[in-house]
Amino acid sequence: MSSQRPRIDLVASPRNASDLILFAHGGLADSTDDPHAWRGPILRMWPFAAAAKQVDRSALVGLIRYRYRGWNGTAADPSADLRLVLDRLPAQISRVVLIGHSMGGRAVVAQGNHPKVVGVLGQAPWLPEEEPSPWHPPQEPAANSTGDSIGDLAGGPAGGPIVFAHGDQDRITDPALTAAFADRLRLAGIPVAVLRVEGEQHAMLHRATDWTELVRRFIRHTLGPGDTFLKETVTTELSRSDPLPRWARPGAITTGVLETARGRLTQRITGHL
Repeated sequence: MSSQRPRIDLVASPRNASDLILFAHGGLADSTDDPHAWRGPILRMWPFAAAAKQVDRSALVGLIRYRYRGWNGTAADPSADLRLVLDRLPAQISRVVLIGHSMGGRAVVAQGNHPKVVGVLGQAPWLPEEEPSPWHPPQEPAANSTGDSIGDLAGGPAGGPIVFAHGDQDRITDPALTAAFADRLRLAGIPVAVLRVEGEQHAMLHRATDWTELVRRFIRHTLGPGDTFLKETVTTELSRSDPLPRWARPGAITTGVLETARGRLTQRITGHL
């Protein structure tokens, strides 16, 4: 069991930054083990963090460090940890982009209604059949955790994009449940992109370069000038899914493993929040 408080490990910490790009890694359904820094799920996020640094050099980039390795039923520990670190962010940070894989995808969805969150990307997210939506239909007033009105959040994270990408060969989390969750949002008038990653499994290693390119485009689309592909695929059209483009030539699974190793070994932690 971990005794640490949740925190953010920063891999980019420019002075006077007002934006934060935050990555949330996967885990287990139930475990109070320490999710230490050299487990596979958090290592897989390092190449994305490295890419985020290149996309927006003025933004903070970080990885959340949970207290525990598991979701742990109704305790929903990673979601609670994410809420805590978001609530205690410095006032100067006004926009947060959340990107999460698997259990981390579930956590970023659960906290997508935080007032500072402006976009949510779920990578092979774990979204059980009865998972509640944190977002209100556009016609309803939204409220924060204290009950105060935050109307801009109605319909999605501060009006920003919601994107789910899921491998069609995933046997750990179910792409059909991701699509069903997206359609529940769309029925409420909330636009969502659902991207099929053809030939991909849960660890995002077969098409690693395409996953990284999606992260780059999502950040640009959320914080910058926008992205034509994502603009066209974020929609309220029911049952719609779009294939993730093959921006890179297909590579062997070793390409994804090497990219993960390179991401971790070439980056360093620059601070904490």
